[in-house]
Amino acid sequence: MLTNAPKGTKDILPNQVYKWHYIENAFREACAAYVFKEIRTPVFEHTELFSRGVGDTTDIVEKQMYTFEDYGKRSITLKPEGTAPVVRAFVEHKLYADIQPSKMYYIIPCFRYEKPQSGRLREFHQFGIEIFGTDNMIADAEVIGFAADFLNNLGIRDLELRINSIGCPKCRETYRTTLIDFLRDKYDSLCETCKGRYDKNPMRILDCKSPICQELVNGAPYMLDHLCDECKEAFNDLKNNLDAMEIEYVIDPGIVRGLDYYTKTAFEFVSDKIGAQGTVCGGGRYDHLIEQIGGPPIPGVGFGLGMERLLLLLESSENTIPEPDNLDVFIAVMGERAKRFGLKLMRDLRNHGIKTEMDSLGRNIKGQFKYADRLRSKYSIIIGDNELEQNIVSIKNMETSEQKQVPIPNIIKEIIG
Repeated sequence: MLTNAPKGTKDILPNQVYKWHYIENAFREACAAYVFKEIRTPVFEHTELFSRGVGDTTDIVEKQMYTFEDYGKRSITLKPEGTAPVVRAFVEHKLYADIQPSKMYYIIPCFRYEKPQSGRLREFHQFGIEIFGTDNMIADAEVIGFAADFLNNLGIRDLELRINSIGCPKCRETYRTTLIDFLRDKYDSLCETCKGRYDKNPMRILDCKSPICQELVNGAPYMLDHLCDECKEAFNDLKNNLDAMEIEYVIDPGIVRGLDYYTKTAFEFVSDKIGAQGTVCGGGRYDHLIEQIGGPPIPGVGFGLGMERLLLLLESSENTIPEPDNLDVFIAVMGERAKRFGLKLMRDLRNHGIKTEMDSLGRNIKGQFKYADRLRSKYSIIIGDNELEQNIVSIKNMETSEQKQVPIPNIIKEIIG
């Protein structure tokens, strides 16, 4: 057990981590272009933040949170999603007093106890962006446009953007009554979890993963058909904005999203290339979350994007993530004096930003060259005691096998070019 990672977790090994760096850097570059600033929140939060913010009838709160009691008898939860902690920080530090809107992004690990499968782990990693302080549908379109541009710039094609409106508390109350009427004669066949949601939040039943419940809700009324005038206007405005940005979309009235805080806009980018876990990116508007957590009535909108699913999608496509240059220079030495000089040279080269390595296992010169090949070094610097007497070294281009002698004072200039 000591040499096995816990179920639902995965090591990111040195020969794979460059893929993570690639998409993280691409995400940071996109955030800079869209003028989002990074925020970093703790790995764990007070449990109440998620039960109040995410919703106590969601699968996340009911079944999936890693919750424990600390030594101070406080209930603590490893964060299962990124938005509620960012909202908590926004309220705690009174960031709403700054010029609005506030635009933030995060790159975080998340934790949910669920059945591990392809693209879904118990510890997973997520990008996210949030815009606070505006209820204008321009912000919703910007968030969706960000996701579309980011995915497209990574070379990911054949994604379908699906949008929906899930209303506001005003029109949702009317819809709740209609949905309860639809489900009343199906109640006894619902799973135990959904029976508990029937009176509290019947809309959650539409999101149940049970095949039986999915069959039972087939033909259920859609929220989209019960919107109030304000929500209808907002949804039409969103569609007009997306049209203006030339972003293609499909209206999917079945989108509910798995978090209770969403209002009005809900959207997903979906792929058929990563199996059952087809949602690559999802998000929407949450106009009351900040107030629910204890802040002023400030609206928000954002999305979350799972890195593991994104990597699966990249690997299933024809796009390849370029491997980074592993090594610029390998220093091969012969003799004790050469070894000591090589150590100093290695430090000097590294201080000039040149990726440099040197043998530390006492290999012979032939073994050192084989090691340099395996490291895919661009150049080898060969140093022997005789060369040091002449104040020169040999520099070998490992790709062309060209080799020349260079005065020691000119080594860095020769390597940098």
